[in-house]
Amino acid sequence: MQSQNRLFDDFVKMMNGAAGTVAGMTREAQESARERMRDWVGGMDFVSRDEFEAVKTMAATAREEVEALRNRLAALEASGGKAKAAPASRSPGKSGKTATSEIETPEE
Repeated sequence: MQSQNRLFDDFVKMMNGAAGTVAGMTREAQESARERMRDWVGGMDFVSRDEFEAVKTMAATAREEVEALRNRLAALEASGGKAKAAPASRSPGKSGKTATSEIETPEE
């Protein structure tokens, strides 16, 4: 059954066109908002997950090394500093000293 009222048909066509236009505007606004968000977040210097995991691993290794050095220092202090420390296998830093040469043991 078709409507004989031409005014109603024109109104429906106009509303369909308006709905399509609004839907297009909505998609465009969402894409624009996403792009702005990417630009905003991109400028915040966030690190990638891979970089974060790499630094986390480095920090864990450094903590283990510090703990080992603390245990070594405690053992040297317990022995009264009479035993000679084994030379460090690391290369000298900027100051030209190794990690063990910076540690001074009290003399009796």
